[in-house]
Amino acid sequence: MIVKNIASGSSGNVTLIGDSGHNILIDCGITCKRINEGLKEEGLSLSDIEAVLVTHEHIDHVAAVGVIARKYRIPIYATQGTISGIRSLRSLGDYDSSLFVTIKADEPFTVGGMNIKPLSIFHDSNEPVCYRIESSGKSFAIVTDLGEYNDYLMENLAGLDGILIEANHDVRMLEVGPYPYPLKRRILGKYGHLSNESSGRLIAQLLHDDIKYIMLGHLSKENNTIDLARLEVETEIALADNQYRPEDLDIRIAMRDRPSEAFEL
Repeated sequence: MIVKNIASGSSGNVTLIGDSGHNILIDCGITCKRINEGLKEEGLSLSDIEAVLVTHEHIDHVAAVGVIARKYRIPIYATQGTISGIRSLRSLGDYDSSLFVTIKADEPFTVGGMNIKPLSIFHDSNEPVCYRIESSGKSFAIVTDLGEYNDYLMENLAGLDGILIEANHDVRMLEVGPYPYPLKRRILGKYGHLSNESSGRLIAQLLHDDIKYIMLGHLSKENNTIDLARLEVETEIALADNQYRPEDLDIRIAMRDRPSEAFEL
């Protein structure tokens, strides 16, 4: 299984997952031009994509839905709530809505031999999910845009070979930063975004001997830095009551403005 993050952050999110000649995207929140530029690094284009799996309807996750549907006619998988939210976005233009494929949390489905399980998350959108993907005996999950996590999510993320997990903000930077108070409350709330510390605590609970890659994603441009995200996540892992040390883990950063290096599970 090949994983390549093409963009991650409030300005757009796209991740490629491929296996045995089959390729899917998780979200499509940047222009098709930028998506194709990222795919080209792996010898691919949008013409090689079999499905786009959408986590929720916010524009940084669906900006290219209209063009993808009109030009490439790629099926768009999403929950009914997310589909309703996407269809309300006039900026996406007109497209064939029959390309939508309705999915439900906790009901697995298959695309190109990849087994995919949508999982419910807490976020301020209609019916958001994250995804666990399994193929060729390997498993990977993309877990961003959630204000908090619970036992249900932890149970469904157990045993992963790799994960892209949100480390959105440093709490202190957010609290003293330029955002208006209501937005700060939203980000810090149950339906907002995971802080670096929360992300580190979540990761610490998921660690096991065979996990290969951990990628921190959806870093805030205004309320986080690469160094802070890594430091605070690694600190939480070091403080956790387990035998794993951060220096023994491959922890990477999903960039907002350029594709990250692909890795193979």
